[in-house]
Amino acid sequence: MSQDVTYDVSEGVATLTLNRPERMNTISGPMLDELTSLLVKAGEDREVRAIVLTGTGRAFCAGLDLNSAQKGEGIGSSSASFSATIDLRNTPPTVLHALDKPVIAALNGSAAGYGMDLALGCDIRVMAADAKLAAAFVKRGVLPESGGTWFLPRMIGWAKAAEIIFTGRTLSADDCLKERLVNEVVPADQVGARARELALEIASNAPLAVQGAKRLMRMGLDETFDTHVQHVYLQLLPLFQSADFREGMASFLEKRQANFTGK
Repeated sequence: MSQDVTYDVSEGVATLTLNRPERMNTISGPMLDELTSLLVKAGEDREVRAIVLTGTGRAFCAGLDLNSAQKGEGIGSSSASFSATIDLRNTPPTVLHALDKPVIAALNGSAAGYGMDLALGCDIRVMAADAKLAAAFVKRGVLPESGGTWFLPRMIGWAKAAEIIFTGRTLSADDCLKERLVNEVVPADQVGARARELALEIASNAPLAVQGAKRLMRMGLDETFDTHVQHVYLQLLPLFQSADFREGMASFLEKRQANFTGK
């Protein structure tokens, strides 16, 4: 495996870093596979309770690697072959969406195209004050191919999503905060630390409960209320039998910090 995406686990937090700073972390074909594999790895690792996705250099991710495509190589090139039966379950956006563990995007720099969709697929976004989100798809002759047409209308409503997507607009950090596309805007040199602070706060809680809550939130996007409360009840039953539930109750009564084990 290359070092185009790096992986590190510390204190229950997995950090995945897009690592092609000389190409503004544009995504190549091999990087897609690598990112998918590492997201799956983080999802399966019992030591991981939260995930931070970030980039190196001055960009989070400037989209797909158009330089390679222009040379007739890689994603989007005239020589690239795309199967009509591609298994979309094994691509980063769908794997990211299916993860039960919380994912924080640490937007160290701007995100464009695919990079914007990747950021929107995370649960929480911390953005550098000088960064931007660029929905430049239609300006390149494509559409948001990795979740943007699903995420944006749900996040900000149909009309505003239509305005951003149809115009191919670029949004400043202030614009993103105003439209609630990001949770926080901080100075660029504080993005990583703030994202990790949030990840550690999440990781200190009962992991089965956190993951169950995310799973139910995701299911609730497409369910009626009556169906959803049934699923909530079914999710609660095993949690009531968990050691973490007993620890949570005991730590509250004893007025101490809980020590959750994920069991």
